[in-house]
This record gives sequence, structure tokens and C-alpha cells, in this order.
Amino acid sequence: MPRHDPAARYARPLRAILAGFAAVLPLAVILMVTADAQTTKRKAGTKGKTSQAQMQAGADSLARADSLLRVAAVQAAAESLWRSQDSVQAFARDTVQAFVFRKIDNSAFGVGERLVFDISYGLITAGEATLTIAGYDSIAGRTAFRVEVLVNSLPSFSWIYKVEDRYLTFIDVEAIASLRFEQHIREGSYVRDFVAEFDHPNGVARTSEGEFPIPPYVHDIMSAFYYARTLDLGSMQDGDLVTLQNFYKDKTYDLGVRILGRQELEVPAGTFHTIVVEPLVREGGLFKSEGRIVIWLTDDERKMPVRVNTKVIIGSIDTELREYSGTSGPVRARIQ
Repeated sequence: MPRHDPAARYARPLRAILAGFAAVLPLAVILMVTADAQTTKRKAGTKGKTSQAQMQAGADSLARADSLLRVAAVQAAAESLWRSQDSVQAFARDTVQAFVFRKIDNSAFGVGERLVFDISYGLITAGEATLTIAGYDSIAGRTAFRVEVLVNSLPSFSWIYKVEDRYLTFIDVEAIASLRFEQHIREGSYVRDFVAEFDHPNGVARTSEGEFPIPPYVHDIMSAFYYARTLDLGSMQDGDLVTLQNFYKDKTYDLGVRILGRQELEVPAGTFHTIVVEPLVREGGLFKSEGRIVIWLTDDERKMPVRVNTKVIIGSIDTELREYSGTSGPVRARIQ
């Protein structure tokens, strides 16, 4: 966003809810076959002399033998090269074929889940965020959850700064890792469209801005959030830290999630027992320079987000769950 736009500082925190093979080149070594023809001079034990014709015949025989040896050496070298090239190609094929996607147990979310949040700054409700697992898609032969995220400013706030952001993330159903990510930002006069496809077997992120190396099971800013919901946070103690890897723009960053504690919390959608966590990043990503973020998740199997609080220089942004539906099971953490 342009720095001279004063309204941007109010709109930027609306995106806070969205936080969230290195190439190994085999070396082919080709061994060349060399042969040295050695001749042993034998001295005649008799007084007779060897004829010139006999000497010439012997020389021709040696020349033919040496020629055959050289041809054999060349053929052996060529065959060795072909075998090496075939081995390299076979190694590359086997490396890709050998990559087996992990399987993560997931009872936290599924198709049909829809979460609606109010985004407020002080007493002003500035916007609304909707997170929906709309269905299944097929990406590179893998079945994926199609997660759609909409962040919009309300008409009462749009006259100050209009926000219409749309995010799509396709999360592998078994591995709970990102297969594709789309970001479509419309904020005031600022426009950004970004697409990334994650090729985990080959360790490459192919984006609309180039290709970049990635570690296996890297996340985008949204899949990291959904993956965190599958973790056994209930067994963790205050202060425990979980580290994920998050790809943003053109790099992979460490993304830590720290357990802060437990709290009973009331939001428009109800009152819940919650686990309080804090996302941490060293650099990059949507958390950078946005102030401290704290997230409240239901303290049960769903680990559904019910509140996000963002501390910024100008104050505090609250994102609270207003309604939810389509959860993969009962939300046992709800008190009323």
C-alpha cells in the first residue's frame, strides 16, 4: 500500500486474521577405461637373426591388438556414460515416485464449515470476515479442501477505505499442507493478485512471480492456520512453542505458535472454553509489522477460532466470531 495513504493504517489490520526439495542435484561420476599395451622384448637364444618380414608381421599384429584395445576402451567408456545417464534419470524418477505424502489425523474441520467474524476497531464495526470450506477439489491428482476467505469493509467504513479481499487455499486432505494459494487484494486503489502452486515431491513453489525452493509440507498463510487446528494443543503446557514453515511471496519463513494459557471467553457466537495462542514470525508474512496478535481457539477437538486481537500503534483490532455452522462435530467447548 502506498505510504502516503493515511487510511491504509486502518485497513491493514483487517487482514490480521489471515496470518498464516530444496533442490538436491545428484552428481554423476563417469569412470573412463584406459588400457596400456606393454610388449616384452625377448632376445633370441640362438645365433640366427629374425627376418625383416617376421619383424614387420609382429609389428602389424601389435598394432592391430592395440587398435582393438583402444576400440574396446572407447566402447566401454560410452557404455559407462549411457549407464550413468540412465542412472541419473532413474534416480530423478525414483526420487519423485518415492515421495509419499504424510497422513495427518484431522477431526478439527471438514467440508461445510463456515465461520463469520465481525472486525471492530474500538466501538466501530469496520468489516466482516468469512472463512468457508466450500468443498473438495483435485490439485495435481491430490484431493484438497477448497477454503475460501472473504474480508470486506462494511458500507459504514468503506467511505473511509474500501476493502474487498479474497483468498483461496487448497489444502491436501491427508497431508494438511498447501497445494495451491491465491490472493486477490482490493484495498482502496491498491490491487494485488498472487497465485502459488506447491509441488511438494519436487520441492518447488511455482508462483505468478517466479519459482522458488520449498521444504516439504510448507504452508501458505491460511493452511498454516488450519494445520495448527489439527495439533493436540490441549496436551500442551503454557509457554510451549510449535514451529511451522510458512511460504510468503518468495521465501519460506519460520512461523511459531506459542501457548499462552486457557480462558473462558464470551463473543457474539456464545461463551467458550478457549486455548489462547500467539503466532510468532521472525520476518516476513502478514504478521510482520502488524503488532502483536493473540488468537482464542475452542478448547476441544474443533479448535475453532472465536477471537483474534491485534495490537497496533493506533490501538487494538478485535475480530470476534459472530456465527458458525457446518462444523465436523459438536463444539464441546461451548458453555452457552
